[in-house]
Amino acid sequence: MWFALFLSVFNSDFAHAQELFKTKTAPAHPPAKVERASFAAGCFWGVEEEFRKQKGVLATAVGFMGGHTKNPAYEEVSGDHTGHAETVTLDFDPKVVSYTELLDVFWHLHDPTTLNRQGPDEGSQYRSVIFYYSPAQKAAAIKTRDELQKAGEFSEKIVTEIVPSGPFTLADAHHQQYVEKGGRAGCHLRRKKISAVTPPTPRQAELRKTLSEETYRVTQEDATEQPFLNKYWDNHEAGIYVDAVSGDPLFSSKDKFDSGTGWPSFSRPIKQELLVQKSDRALGMDRTEVRSKRANSHLGHVFTDGPGPDKMRYCINSASLRFIPVNKLKEEGYSEYLPMFKTERSANIH
Repeated sequence: MWFALFLSVFNSDFAHAQELFKTKTAPAHPPAKVERASFAAGCFWGVEEEFRKQKGVLATAVGFMGGHTKNPAYEEVSGDHTGHAETVTLDFDPKVVSYTELLDVFWHLHDPTTLNRQGPDEGSQYRSVIFYYSPAQKAAAIKTRDELQKAGEFSEKIVTEIVPSGPFTLADAHHQQYVEKGGRAGCHLRRKKISAVTPPTPRQAELRKTLSEETYRVTQEDATEQPFLNKYWDNHEAGIYVDAVSGDPLFSSKDKFDSGTGWPSFSRPIKQELLVQKSDRALGMDRTEVRSKRANSHLGHVFTDGPGPDKMRYCINSASLRFIPVNKLKEEGYSEYLPMFKTERSANIH
């Protein structure tokens, strides 16, 4: 069967490989022709998830390509010691989805103008690469790159490498379909298609100047930052967390807890009326999105598996927040919240 052949290419131990890979939808009658594509666009967890959502993608795998050592381990690659890029390799039915359509997904799920970096991840292992398998794929990659650059989709020069495919080393089993198996949002920072949206409003244009790139993507484009690699996930200092855009007080350190997810988690907001909740069915999951009411900033999601009597867990992106410690509350105009921390302040005095 075509799927068995796909798996055996990556691992001589077929039983092991079969456990690693799962078809998105195993067709009763496999297509006569299956094509392969490989892309690197930062953290491969999120990249794989984006491609697995595409109709016509039959199977995916994450691993490493483009380096100078044989069979590298994840720890070696993540340490930027092997020259490999975190890569997603996929098989697709060209009668259902074209290679050009897959390229469109690739160009718009990351920022191809940043050299050796995507979001908070830095190093050559996170570089942007198209690994082509044929002259036709190479030509399509160059054509779409040049068209995007000419159309002004990116203000900076595209630095994506377009190179021949090479040996592909599988990542360990727990990395395969990581987002899907974990039932959580991907680590990738998805960039909206500029050509598919209206021109930015004056407010958005101003925010692009005043907010960091990551904060803009999270709050304005509904992106999700990396778990465990964000600013406040492990912050234990007393204070409040305000909306990074409007400055509205949203959460208190007194309600913050370690959820084990790698994102700041709170059992309740300071004022419920400052938040808006919306249904979110992206990524094939039924979740509840949390936004700030006045600024309409995307904050994160709320779940019902938290501590306390209400069982709420507000899982929030650090990039959407600004932390103000207790000793800065009065200075920054939030003195009304000082009584919340009276015990902590007394303890610090003694």
